[in-house]
Amino acid sequence: MAGHSDNVLELPAFDKPTKVLIVIAPYYGAISAAQLASARAVIEKTGASHDTVEVPGSLEVPTAIAIAHRQMDYDGYVALGCVIRGRTSHYDVVVNESARAIATLGLGGALIGNGIITVENMDQAEERADAARLDTAGGAAAAAVHLIALQRSMKKAESGIGFKPGSFQHDAAGKGPTVA
Repeated sequence: MAGHSDNVLELPAFDKPTKVLIVIAPYYGAISAAQLASARAVIEKTGASHDTVEVPGSLEVPTAIAIAHRQMDYDGYVALGCVIRGRTSHYDVVVNESARAIATLGLGGALIGNGIITVENMDQAEERADAARLDTAGGAAAAAVHLIALQRSMKKAESGIGFKPGSFQHDAAGKGPTVA
């Protein structure tokens, strides 16, 4: 994830319409408000547009992204939320499973910046949500737009070799294939 280094890449600028979906679990109100403001500001700097959806918790963030990736036309996604360690092992399940699901979606082609904060206490959460300090959400938005730009720059070139749609016709009478 981006956002924790002095070696930060310049944000890309888009010449084609670009739309990002921010999915947030707004469990901690002040933290969520800071995360949204930061992620939106980074996305807007690139000229991209964005929508936001809220889900009940961080475990639901990957599911919402998967639904949008299957059914909508977004170029990328920003996953936001905050998980603070409690006295039970539930923290470990939420942290590990949300990260695993986001990584799996990413390997499947969804371009996701993961800004789900996983911390020990509220002080750490406030530090990571603060755009002037660690800015995890801004880093996640930057990661998402960088992945979109990377994907757009890596399009396969058209080649003159191999199968071309519409160039093959099958003769149902059994005479074999013909080339148009």
